[in-house]
Amino acid sequence: MSYEGVKYQIIIRDRSLPADARIEALRKWCQIFHEKDLAPLYPGGTHGNMSFRLEPGKPGIVITAASSSFAEPLSDDSFFTIWDVDFENNLVIASGENNREPSSETLLHFSIYQARPDVQAILHGHCVSISNYSGQMNIPTTSEFVESGTMKIVKSVLEVLGNHSFIEIKDHGFISMGKTIEDAGELAMGMLGRSAII
Repeated sequence: MSYEGVKYQIIIRDRSLPADARIEALRKWCQIFHEKDLAPLYPGGTHGNMSFRLEPGKPGIVITAASSSFAEPLSDDSFFTIWDVDFENNLVIASGENNREPSSETLLHFSIYQARPDVQAILHGHCVSISNYSGQMNIPTTSEFVESGTMKIVKSVLEVLGNHSFIEIKDHGFISMGKTIEDAGELAMGMLGRSAII
């Protein structure tokens, strides 16, 4: 697995950084995912990204920046506010540091929040044991491998999303969702624990 970069256009509305207390919870879970090998490192970053919805029923989200390393506490400029996504034109409208980019999976996170008003947090990681045993654990899985960071991966996830809180993306990684960041994190840890005893 190799990082292929951001595949959408970005409009940086302003350079203000998110100021939300829940960012500390994202920082915590980024470190846990690193320690538990749920978000492996690659040269220049980590295979994984995390987000939360700013307000129930509204489109704004906070998401980790592309090429963030979870091996150390994330700096303030490692987070973006995403205000809107124009899926038709592959365009993301964001606030954040303009020498960085929002996560390459911003389209996927934003689309899940649109489809599932109950979801308030999404943690995306990559774990060999969860992937290997996803069938035995009855984890809903997308039908085929598709290119990450694109509308193809968005459509493949939405096809199996339903009311599920945990999904495996075929030959890619997992998505853990919850009403809080803690819920999504604990769900991922539970799946890791189950995969270890099969």
